[in-house]
Amino acid sequence: MTDMPSPRIGIPAETPAAALSAADADQPVDLGHLRRFTHGDAALEAEILALFSDQLPVTIRALKDATSIKDWNIAAHTLKGSARAVGAWSLANAAEEAENLTQFSNVLERAVFVSKIEQVSKVTRKYIGSVSGGA
Repeated sequence: MTDMPSPRIGIPAETPAAALSAADADQPVDLGHLRRFTHGDAALEAEILALFSDQLPVTIRALKDATSIKDWNIAAHTLKGSARAVGAWSLANAAEEAENLTQFSNVLERAVFVSKIEQVSKVTRKYIGSVSGGA
């Protein structure tokens, strides 16, 4: 595995946006996408990623604890939006799939969605830890 860029070190401001997206396309978080919204503020990027990572288990718990389709959709929509905001495209796509659940009463189907989201979340959190200097 190659070393991944760190938000603390950052990507040079002169790096073209297209190159940022291409470089991050295979990563769990598109740091170039996030950088465009933080205007290259590495400390802000690290803070946003830490907050996002810390909130993931809470949102996944909300999915697991959902007692209605409304609760489920709120949790899935929240996850989708926050994942898109930081550029966690795979996680956002998994949340969008969950948001499109049509049969809330199908416990097995919900469990499959939650399991997929947990797997993608684990990879995403590990990546965030690696680029933020954490574990």
